[in-house]
Amino acid sequence: MELKKTRTGDQLVVEFCGRLDTYSTPDAEEEMRGILGGVKHLELDFKELTFVSSAGLRLLLIIQQNVTGKGGTMIITHVDQEVMNILTMSGFDKILTINP
Repeated sequence: MELKKTRTGDQLVVEFCGRLDTYSTPDAEEEMRGILGGVKHLELDFKELTFVSSAGLRLLLIIQQNVTGKGGTMIITHVDQEVMNILTMSGFDKILTINP
């Protein structure tokens, strides 16, 4: 799992590349915690994300709570069909803002 980050002021775009699974989620969580300070608008770009597990879904909730808890916004973009199926089956499409 690789995270590519682009920050402009209080806006941050993070591209998730690879699999967000049991093995990669702890490192991704640690990395995300270190970069969310001062972020008001977060975009998670999933164009290169191929899979998300339950551990990854948990991370998405943690990230969303962190950003929105400080009055910010989070959007997920460029979701491929397999990942979208996972988000839909888990009901996360109802609680996250997704722009496929």
